[in-house]
Amino acid sequence: MPFLSLQALTPQRLLKASIGVAVLTIVLKTWAWYITDSVGLLSDAMESFVNLASAMFGLAMVTIAQRPADDDHPYGHHKAEYFSSGFEGALIIAAALAIIWAAGHRLINPQPIQQVGWGLGLSVISSAFNGLLAWAMFSSARVHRSMALQAGAKHLVTDVWTSVGVVVGITAVALTGWLWLDAVVAIGVALNILREGLHLVWRSSQGLMDEAVEPEVLDEIKKTLQGFEHPTIRFDHLATRRSGKRRFVDLHMHMPPAWSLGRAAAVRASVEQALMSAVPGLRATIQLLPSDVESHFDAERDLI
Repeated sequence: MPFLSLQALTPQRLLKASIGVAVLTIVLKTWAWYITDSVGLLSDAMESFVNLASAMFGLAMVTIAQRPADDDHPYGHHKAEYFSSGFEGALIIAAALAIIWAAGHRLINPQPIQQVGWGLGLSVISSAFNGLLAWAMFSSARVHRSMALQAGAKHLVTDVWTSVGVVVGITAVALTGWLWLDAVVAIGVALNILREGLHLVWRSSQGLMDEAVEPEVLDEIKKTLQGFEHPTIRFDHLATRRSGKRRFVDLHMHMPPAWSLGRAAAVRASVEQALMSAVPGLRATIQLLPSDVESHFDAERDLI
């Protein structure tokens, strides 16, 4: 994948690749667990099943998100990606709880680990695949502003660190003979991915609630507007929101009342074009008002 451009690494391509890598890592990690009987490696394998389900659901949501606007969805379908992130977070939480349950039983009744070398080798190989895919997904997520890709990449990074923890733990078990360490490592892995799952669910909920744009995007919007400010032109009631990879800004633009409608509209068009050029994917809505007129946007009757 490194030889492809970031534009060519579309969300669909990477999520399809993620499905393939998930199947491969399931085989490798399940094999590692089977030959070692390590509950730590079992927890690692269970997370790969979450990767597979998340990638499949994410691919479906990204496909929906790219549908054009229609009569029922005039602002597009971009928020579908937030469902992918929330679904992935819920699966991670469920997997973490299942791992804790399995590890608890093994903590009470420790079992010896077999063929440690082969098991760790298979885990390292699968982690290398996940690490490479996570790098590609992070890079593409920044270019395409895809929350589904970002969520998938974060989960894969968590998976890599999970595998690192398991490798260290299993190695410690082999060196010390402390069989209970295997269960402790599994519980530590579960708590780590539980934290990541809760974070993904929170991020998804914030996106569905029309969270404001990122601080750096807001700074770029304000900087662009400053270039048009004049003693006769001012802006207020600036409001922003995110919807998937789209960014929206609404504001009021005050102009001299003596200006013709054509002149005012021409200036507004220039501002809209400048904003959309400064922030790719931005949609700007600007309401024209005379300089001596104030809106009652925040009046109490609007909050009822």
